[in-house]
Amino acid sequence: MKPTLVLVGRPNVGKSTLFNRLTRSRDALVADQPGLTRDRHYGIGRQGERSYLVVDTAGFDPVAKDGIMHEMARQAEQAIAEADVLLFMVDGRTGLTPHDENIAARLRRADRPVFLVVNKGEGMDRAMAGAEFHALGLGTPLVISAAHGDGVRPLLDEIFEVFPADEAEDDAEASGPRVAIVGRPNVGKSTLINTLLGEERLIAFNMPGTTRDAISVPFERNGKAYTLIDTAGLRRRGKVFEAVEKFSVIKTLQAIEQANVAVLVLDASQDVSDQDAHIAGFVLETGRALVVALNKWDDVDDYRREQLKNDMARKLHFLDFARTHTISALKAQGIAGLLKSVDSAFAAAMAKLSTPRLTRTLQEAVTKQAPPKSRMFRPKLRYAHQGGSNPPIVVIHGSGLDNVPASYTRYLMRTFMEAFKLQGTPLRIQFRSSSNPYADKQ
Repeated sequence: MKPTLVLVGRPNVGKSTLFNRLTRSRDALVADQPGLTRDRHYGIGRQGERSYLVVDTAGFDPVAKDGIMHEMARQAEQAIAEADVLLFMVDGRTGLTPHDENIAARLRRADRPVFLVVNKGEGMDRAMAGAEFHALGLGTPLVISAAHGDGVRPLLDEIFEVFPADEAEDDAEASGPRVAIVGRPNVGKSTLINTLLGEERLIAFNMPGTTRDAISVPFERNGKAYTLIDTAGLRRRGKVFEAVEKFSVIKTLQAIEQANVAVLVLDASQDVSDQDAHIAGFVLETGRALVVALNKWDDVDDYRREQLKNDMARKLHFLDFARTHTISALKAQGIAGLLKSVDSAFAAAMAKLSTPRLTRTLQEAVTKQAPPKSRMFRPKLRYAHQGGSNPPIVVIHGSGLDNVPASYTRYLMRTFMEAFKLQGTPLRIQFRSSSNPYADKQ
């Protein structure tokens, strides 16, 4: 499972700048004024072969009792509870403040590894920049510049020494698909989980892990093996109280990362929300196969059903590769069809694509529609082979491929998915250009 790195500190110490650098994005707003971040932001970072989740929190004041600072502190407390590693950021130019000391006192009780990160250290003597922060009693200060990237790689190296890589997972094809049931609260995830596992089964397992871990449970249906990755908490049907179900973003992200197939549960009686779209977007970003389940379908009339279809077409149009099923988890209606789609999506995600057939498909696509010219030259796509599974990756070799536009890449993706009938999984394309032997010659 990916480690979760949570950035905490008082306002305007550079948390969002470091978040953007770690995730190589601009998802977090950055400005030279305190208090810009109000809610938690989540993203994925990568260094070499290691990847991790990053959480950017609002400016943290653990002694705030009311007002917006109290709400921001509550958000930060939730992130601290979900963390594997805490990065406590301070400002090397401002120096140590009483606010920093209050946060340090709180983090010493957190029972998590804490790294003291002294930001804005560009152009400063590192030993001098971190000297006064030894007084916080949180170990050796690590001086970085989030804005310039100085010291960020050594920081990650130290984190991964404390949090080593996971052992290789079991062969998914041998043990069956790992299925994550995801969605926002109150859409029927727990009811669907109990229906899949069986009403009479006691769902109480003495398994290692903490409350922030997603729980994996093997089960079998119609002679086929599956592993269910749950984020809602596994309970008997009679003990499901979805109205008070806690929604943890970290749990959902970790469940999706662990899965081969995600089942996104939507409530047919409600419009598609931004939270639904965010979860769906993360499934797509991680490349997981997907099946969409419209739950409580039996509770809505024809007019509402038509409204929901239009809402999905507008807000979830990027999930056109996934099958959608109408179900009633409470009445166990539509479950068989849902699992068939899970099976086919898993098969598509793990499909073996032969190099000769991939190359023929590529050549036929180019013959039908050549890539557009870039300046004087047209990209030449010569051959293709498979570069990975879950999701399927097609590697295309040729020359001038750095200039293939996104629209043509989408055309190739659709072509390969149709040719190999890859229903239910996204597909990735990677371009590799051969070097030009005449590039250095006049």
